[in-house]
Amino acid sequence: MTVLDDGKMADSSGELSLDMMFEWVEAMPVPGGYKVEIVGGNIFMAPQQDAHWDIIANIVEQLRTKYPRKRVKSDVRVDYPGHLNGFASDVTVLTEGAAKNDKGLCRYQDVEFVAEVISRKTAANDYGPKKDAYAAAEVPVYLIVDPYTGRWHLHTKPKDGEYRGELSLDFGDDVDLTGTVVGLVLKTGEFPRD
Repeated sequence: MTVLDDGKMADSSGELSLDMMFEWVEAMPVPGGYKVEIVGGNIFMAPQQDAHWDIIANIVEQLRTKYPRKRVKSDVRVDYPGHLNGFASDVTVLTEGAAKNDKGLCRYQDVEFVAEVISRKTAANDYGPKKDAYAAAEVPVYLIVDPYTGRWHLHTKPKDGEYRGELSLDFGDDVDLTGTVVGLVLKTGEFPRD
């Protein structure tokens, strides 16, 4: 490992890696209740708000009516295509028989659903580079839930690095995923606003 002029560390090839960056984060005194992700080589920390957690729990509970616990994850690191993208998505559903990679991490190729609940300071990531990375990884279903606007945004049909299917509706309107790999309807009437 080499220390660069700007203080960043690099591996023997001179390249900064996600593993090195996550090692830095693990060595930092990150306060409890904060979520840490690396998006495009930038480290983001955001506190988890009460409404944010309520929505995540609600989505997980609804998914658990169909999926076994081992396939539904929250805040678990998955490395995605693109430059230094190590995401800890709010909710992730893995395919049946999903395998871990040689680092013991879930593989993006096994992700079939992701939900991100917007936080004010990191919203641009969810609507921008993370959406692009999920599309590049061909994650079949990407749901953005925004407690500040009271709306949800469904992205489906990834092709050539972008989502071709998009639908946005209000809290209270069901998210109909019956025509997707998820195969169920998510109720949003109890999603709190922030």
